[in-house]
Amino acid sequence: MQRKAYVPGVAALLAALLAGCTGGSGGGTRTDDANPGNVGSATAAAQPGKYDTLPEPCSAVSHRTLESLLPGIQQITDPDQKTRAYEGTADLTYDTDRKSGCRWKVESTDATDHLYVDFERVVSYDNAVSDEAEAQDLFGTKQQAADLPSPTASGSASSSPTSAATPSPSSSSSSSSSSSSSADPSSSSSSSATPADLQPRELSGLGDEAFLNDVLSGSASTAQQRTVTVAFRTSNVIVTIEYEEQPATVGVAPDSKEMQDRARKLASQLADTLGG
Repeated sequence: MQRKAYVPGVAALLAALLAGCTGGSGGGTRTDDANPGNVGSATAAAQPGKYDTLPEPCSAVSHRTLESLLPGIQQITDPDQKTRAYEGTADLTYDTDRKSGCRWKVESTDATDHLYVDFERVVSYDNAVSDEAEAQDLFGTKQQAADLPSPTASGSASSSPTSAATPSPSSSSSSSSSSSSSADPSSSSSSSATPADLQPRELSGLGDEAFLNDVLSGSASTAQQRTVTVAFRTSNVIVTIEYEEQPATVGVAPDSKEMQDRARKLASQLADTLGG
């Protein structure tokens, strides 16, 4: 009988020891909580980008839009040549889901126009950095390289050393003849625009962030070429549009407002194609 009374006592002692061990493990949990960084680094993973593929650039621009940006297309009479003009030339790339582009060049009686559309899907190889954060950093570098004028308190833009003189809207309005101004409504609207309206600048309402650059090269005594660039980012995809025009007549500058409007319209269409 004494032996039977002894066994429950041993069981009680073991239960107490087990309870102590359980309390010790709880203490270990509290120690881990005191160092949340260790737990977070093991569980937190950067989110993948919204996009895992890209549109086909040569077919991303509609024929109607190409006719607006490249008026010479409608002057082409040969059917095969016209078809090739619409198709454009795709960039050579080894991964079209990461980077792809397409170029068009069309001559007309008045000017030679170039259009380039580039898609880039950014992927981060750092587990702590999301694809979108990596794209945002890359886009910031791209915008900084454009060296846009800084807006002033009055809302106008201060001159940039690399692009201030070249994209001046006065160059487009002063170079237009009186006959073309009366015939083309975009020319007259360009002449009444304030400098801030046409200066290189950040754009709102286009993707997550966007900017426009406008550079006029050449002089009044030579052939002048205007290049309008619109770039925007939607999540982890960066889209760049380069639109160039060189008039056939020496001393005539391409219209700044007209080219900017066309490039911005195309950018909006491509943003809709991405769904962003």
